Amino acid sequence: MENGGDEEFERTLTFFSDQQLCYADVLPPSQVIARIEVAVVNFLRTLTSPATPALPHLPLISRQMSNSHLNQGLLTDVPWIFLSYSYSTRSFMRANSAKSFIRVWKVMEMCFNILRHEKQVTQRELYYMLICTTSGYFSSQLQVNKAIQDVVALLRCSRHSLGIIASSRGLLAGRVVLQEPNKAAVDCAACGPSGYPITGDLSILQNLVLQTDARYIILVEKHAVFQRLAEDGLFNQIPSILITAKGYPDIATRYLLHRLSQSFPKLPILAVVDWNPAGLAILSTFKYGSIEMGLEAFRYACNVKWLGIRGDDLNLIPEESLTPLKPKDLQESYREELMLMTHRGQRAEIESLYHHGYDFLGKYLVKKILQVDYI
Repeated sequence: MENGGDEEFERTLTFFSDQQLCYADVLPPSQVIARIEVAVVNFLRTLTSPATPALPHLPLISRQMSNSHLNQGLLTDVPWIFLSYSYSTRSFMRANSAKSFIRVWKVMEMCFNILRHEKQVTQRELYYMLICTTSGYFSSQLQVNKAIQDVVALLRCSRHSLGIIASSRGLLAGRVVLQEPNKAAVDCAACGPSGYPITGDLSILQNLVLQTDARYIILVEKHAVFQRLAEDGLFNQIPSILITAKGYPDIATRYLLHRLSQSFPKLPILAVVDWNPAGLAILSTFKYGSIEMGLEAFRYACNVKWLGIRGDDLNLIPEESLTPLKPKDLQESYREELMLMTHRGQRAEIESLYHHGYDFLGKYLVKKILQVDYI
């Protein structure tokens, strides 16, 4: 992946030696295959030990809250979630984890074959492959996704190194020109409201040549809002790049945003999300990463600022557009803004600003940006 990002991460490790950061390596297929083979050999060695033969546990880096920490950025202004060397296990001998134990081996076997044949698959493709061959152990995409992260935690190599690529939903628009090696350049300002679809192949994203005269990167939670801003030409009103993951962020969109931030470090990244806990969760994932993917969070983290909607914008939103907080919303926590949501018992969506006309949203964002009204 990005060598500069890895070097910066390794320098930062020296400030956290007491907390023993653990992270996933980016490896070529031959090294991942070797790690899988070592895992198999260790398993068989324990299983056939003449002294105390037993079914071994699988030691996985724990992805629990208790094993997560936040790097506050001593050498960088980009904070990220990281995990320590604390372990959880998958055991065939425990009823509540026996199937999870088998799923790890099934996914490793599939990845082994994918890498041997020099192929790549999406998570969705992997799900169907596993359903066709081992339907008794997999019944949902969620189970496959969790097993993939278990394999990452066991082998300590990135998901992309396993031959699994992201299923990207992301789009890009505005003042940025992209060029893949040996292909024509694409001007994202000319892509219209549909935007430029972000590929799920991180290798392609890594090798993109990027050019821009933008002064801001605007991260948009919702597809419909992205389309509205692109159609209104917000990026010409204020020189900017628009990017969206159409909701909860996928890996490819997070990686491209990270690349943009590394390539153009002076451009602020400003998030436009709903004023509710889900919007804050989306912002936080782009900014810090997630505990579930804590072994790779540093490769995708960005210094995202919150542009809107925030509590001091509620005077722009009609009372009838504010909706009650749902019970699940109240389980989240995000300091002052979430405390205000909880106090009011309300939530607000970006589209509520259309009450002032369809062109108001762009004017609202331009005004907030120029006033440096983001946190």
